[in-house]
Amino acid sequence: MTDDEARKVAAPIDEAGLGALRTERGNLPLDRLEVRAAVTGLVARTDLTQEFVNVHGEPLEATYIFPLPDRAAVVAMAMTADDRVVEADLQERGAARQAYDTAIAAGQRASIAEEERPDVFTMRVGNILPGERVSVRLSLVGPLAFEDGEATFRFPLVVAPRYVPGSPLDGDSVGDGHALDTDAVPDASRISPPVLLPGFPNPLRLSIDVDIDPSGLALGAVRSSLHAVSRDENHVSVLPGDRADRDFVLRLAYGPGAQSLSLSPDAEGEEGTYRLTVLPPEPDAAPRPKDVVLLLDRSGSMGGWKMVAARRAASRIVDTLAAHDRFAVLAFDDRVETPESLGAGLSGGTDRNRYRAVEHLSRMTARGGTELLDPLLEALSLLGGDESRDRVVVLVTDGQVGNEDQILHTISSRLRGVRVHTVGIDRAVNAGFLGRLAIAGGGRCELVESEDHLDEAMDHIHRRIAAPVVNGVTLTPEAGLTLLDDTRTPSRLPDVFPGVPFVVTGRYRGDVTGAVTVAGATRDGRPWSVTVPAERHDSTALTAVWARSLLRDLEDQYVSGTHEPAPLETRITQTSLRFNVLCRFTAFVAVDSRVVTDGAAPHKVTQPVETPSGWELPKAVPPPPLHPTSATVQYSSLAGPAGGPPPAPSPAAAPSVGRPMAMPAMAPPPGARPAGGQGGAGGPVLSRKAFHTRGSARLGKMAEEGPEPAVDARELAAQEADRLRAAESRPEYERREMLEDLASRLAALSLPELRELTEALTPQAIATRPFAELWAFVLEALDRVAQPQASAEGAQPKARAAFWRR
Repeated sequence: MTDDEARKVAAPIDEAGLGALRTERGNLPLDRLEVRAAVTGLVARTDLTQEFVNVHGEPLEATYIFPLPDRAAVVAMAMTADDRVVEADLQERGAARQAYDTAIAAGQRASIAEEERPDVFTMRVGNILPGERVSVRLSLVGPLAFEDGEATFRFPLVVAPRYVPGSPLDGDSVGDGHALDTDAVPDASRISPPVLLPGFPNPLRLSIDVDIDPSGLALGAVRSSLHAVSRDENHVSVLPGDRADRDFVLRLAYGPGAQSLSLSPDAEGEEGTYRLTVLPPEPDAAPRPKDVVLLLDRSGSMGGWKMVAARRAASRIVDTLAAHDRFAVLAFDDRVETPESLGAGLSGGTDRNRYRAVEHLSRMTARGGTELLDPLLEALSLLGGDESRDRVVVLVTDGQVGNEDQILHTISSRLRGVRVHTVGIDRAVNAGFLGRLAIAGGGRCELVESEDHLDEAMDHIHRRIAAPVVNGVTLTPEAGLTLLDDTRTPSRLPDVFPGVPFVVTGRYRGDVTGAVTVAGATRDGRPWSVTVPAERHDSTALTAVWARSLLRDLEDQYVSGTHEPAPLETRITQTSLRFNVLCRFTAFVAVDSRVVTDGAAPHKVTQPVETPSGWELPKAVPPPPLHPTSATVQYSSLAGPAGGPPPAPSPAAAPSVGRPMAMPAMAPPPGARPAGGQGGAGGPVLSRKAFHTRGSARLGKMAEEGPEPAVDARELAAQEADRLRAAESRPEYERREMLEDLASRLAALSLPELRELTEALTPQAIATRPFAELWAFVLEALDRVAQPQASAEGAQPKARAAFWRR
């Protein structure tokens, strides 16, 4: 339904809108977010402080749905109120909830932190007195991602809206979010915070400080991707006034590390935690032929710059394929489409087929909802069981779905022999799900927070698709040292990829001595091994990081249905409690022993979150009347009528806070609760079909996007020359692959200025010419196009003459 059509069937409704625009009683409950991180080598210890304030005239219970790094372990929590600090206890989740509810009913202050997803958590703080401030501090420890000489500290700051498929469940929702619980996402209401409309004044004070200790590694450039920062030696701070609407991403250029086997013994007993790190060998053999299925998310949330970046990323992946490869391209929202010119099934990686696929991708625009499960299943069915070829799925998406557990449960048994790589494109990406999916598929997860980082990320993913340098990895400890296999994480030993350290953690039994031999086969079938001696490191962080990683593996097994759920839930809970690391079956709860209220139910408020940076939400349009049984999705706010300013506040109005934003979710059946959530009765509703055709498809830029502008030969040549020079230190086989990729791109573009180079870069030339001569020729040809005046005034190009003499 268009905006005009909607206006014809419904008169303007006061208070209609999408998201929260203002509040009548001042600030929202969350007043301050403070992130204090200490990075030591490749480990980060972080304290996150959330400060809540009660501006109402009655006791308050505040609920905040927030993100945390998906690989970080939450190891402690403390609540501070009225100059009194209360340390939290980690308890089984049901017991923790009971303790919290009992304390609130008794008039005591209390707080509880629960995990909903590996990167989505809920904080509830109850019995905050009028005018009072209560702060809650969470302590985390987690590893930094590291590859190709660069470590990344990523701290998410907003839970972006996620698509919620399925049919609504009867009864009340299990959480305080706006979405209705469905059979596909039974806890949708726990992962769907209301969203502030763009233009809302900055609702909280944000501060982020990071101290960096390279811990023996050579530290190079330090750069923040999305936030303006100041740097004083090894201290980095976000400038005041920034908003919590995107991830904080800090990249650290580190020198090469070393192979290590760190053993951290327990205080008592013969067991401890180990962390094995092995550097990848230099590859020297060509990869096997591969079958690749590319999945491109074109749903509504991918609008704007994300759709442009996703098209570029998908096209780059297609361009990396060779003639002996086969591929398919599936673009999906709430339906799946393939290029008509390629037909069904896998197509050969010929120049013609790659060009057709890239041409099809250039026309993709954002629309509809994110139905991810069906395209994943279709991709796996296309790959079949041909074990003579590498079988690869590459998913390009923002990952904003709510049914992560359903997806992992359904596809986990179908991933045998298939590698899954994920490319997450967003400034508030669903990194937890994309990481879990990549781990389940034994692949890589690349996160792209801006177009500036896209080329670098796609270089990485190309190297991952090319093939691992070592596969079939095994671990063999020396006598006297026993590795406990059922504690190893990842449970499925990964292959070794170029530029990425091979890292395995787990528990051991025995002396703090010895060594472990890592063995496997290179891509040409030759045996490879390395022996790493053990070193003692007394580090609680090492144990916490391992425990969090194991809990994630076990939770994925739980939702995948590959093990009996009851024993697995017991093991997860026991592991969480033993090592004091939060998981989805436990919770941190803090209860102040003092009684501060009469026990009456406090006023409840769910904290709205920022509109994610780069997203544009649907305009406020009056909805049509609905049939009582039609599927609905709730949306409301305190904005004024569509196209007009908000109404003037009434002095007599009751206290109110922002209400939830609509995201794809279905209404309950007749007799179920109204679609409302915290803050009052249900507001205007919009049919699910209308939301997807008029609303979700307009998340991001609403206008249709045509093909990208024509390529400028000079700019392209300069870019390609820079890319090749940046790879001078890479092994020869990788640089030959880069020339193959360049040849495929030039052939598809057919630029007259680069015709000579296009004709010279034949597969035979790349495979047989002396490499140094070929490399120099290509660089000289690119420079000649990028800088024609300088080339005309310089000396006669020697590489060109030498190349054509042969």
